[in-house]
Amino acid sequence: MERIAVKFGGSSVAEASQLKKVKAIIEADPRRRIIVVSAPGQRYAGDAKLTDLLYLCHKMAMLATAIDEPFALIRRRFAEIAGDLGLGDRTLSELDSFRAALIGGCSRDFAASRGEYFSARLVAEYLGGEFVDPVEALLIRANGTIDEDSYRALGARFSRQDGLYVMAGFYGRDRLGQVKTFSRGGSDISGAIAARAAGAILYENWTDTSGILMADPRIVKNPQTIAEISFREIREMAYMGASVFHDEAILPVREAAIPIRIKNTNRPDDPGTLITGRLSAGTIAATEIAGIAGRKDFSMICLEKSLLNKEVGFAHRLLGILREHGVSFEQCPSSIDAISVIVEDAQLQGLEEVLVDEIRRQLQPDSLFIEKNLALVAVVGEGMVRTVGIAAKIFSALKEAGVNVRVINQGASEMNIIVGVAATDYQKAVRALYTAFVDNP
Repeated sequence: MERIAVKFGGSSVAEASQLKKVKAIIEADPRRRIIVVSAPGQRYAGDAKLTDLLYLCHKMAMLATAIDEPFALIRRRFAEIAGDLGLGDRTLSELDSFRAALIGGCSRDFAASRGEYFSARLVAEYLGGEFVDPVEALLIRANGTIDEDSYRALGARFSRQDGLYVMAGFYGRDRLGQVKTFSRGGSDISGAIAARAAGAILYENWTDTSGILMADPRIVKNPQTIAEISFREIREMAYMGASVFHDEAILPVREAAIPIRIKNTNRPDDPGTLITGRLSAGTIAATEIAGIAGRKDFSMICLEKSLLNKEVGFAHRLLGILREHGVSFEQCPSSIDAISVIVEDAQLQGLEEVLVDEIRRQLQPDSLFIEKNLALVAVVGEGMVRTVGIAAKIFSALKEAGVNVRVINQGASEMNIIVGVAATDYQKAVRALYTAFVDNP
């Protein structure tokens, strides 16, 4: 039997009315047998985030402060969902035991994981499915990656092809058997792991948007939805700051050649976005680019030195200085007598003077300065390599918008072109590029 793995985000399980939509979605396709859920999300602007309340409870408990108020909000939230769905009080009884664990000094990861745990408990009861606790099978290494044996163990847990399984997202266990969480947003990772473990034909990720947008809607008004995008393209867009699918959740399904479809729980008939290993011929022919993404808050360390190109190991020593101070870099453009390194501002906090002094001492450049307030904007698309005039279109659009380009970089794969602009020109640049490629293709 073909199976589809389905992950529902926080907005999809936020309250009983949303869970009724979830049930309808599950029942609409009998292949949807592997269900992964997040903790209940915000119901409205300003609503307390459940996971934040759990972290707060743990912090207060560690300080020997009464947790009555935040814990009451957590309990009330689950009680309202259970009551509105006509479920029993088993989950509420477990919640009371959890309160004792909090006061008794449970780990921070254990506390944070209970949002997903109790959410999955309720969803399993509501759907008549079998609850799966990821602690049973999901081993998370110290570096946050998954032990390969986890796929086999979790696959055995999903053994009945006609079984309906509901698994909590966001956490697993460490080698000592203690609960260990992923980073925030990690339920996407859990869903991808479950899809691979179950040998699913598709991983559906249900949220409150009808797919991935071609540009940031806070900058571009009503940007188009991407119908189809490749794993490589989505990784590039996520890296460049686009609020898209959790980038760490791509690897498990990419390795197993399982496509992902992003869907909207509130608009289930919308096609959403398909993320696949290989784009269809029609998609490549119809689009020049996949999307536009970018990030602000960068600085550029700029060096000039005569005959720099003849000095063997110069770039190696420069990057070695950054490594010694724990600073990673984003881009490293260079010319015959100059080299620059672009880093996030957060990486430089408190280190600017130290790095400048060390670079001067070791490399003795003719000129050295740090240019601040930069933004990077990327135009991404696998079809770019086969399309004449992409670069000309980019620079013409920026010129017409009055945006000066400080940095230009094209990856070896020719799947993206990254331009560096002043942070004050960031939004102008994104709008200009969107207009050039989407509004006026």
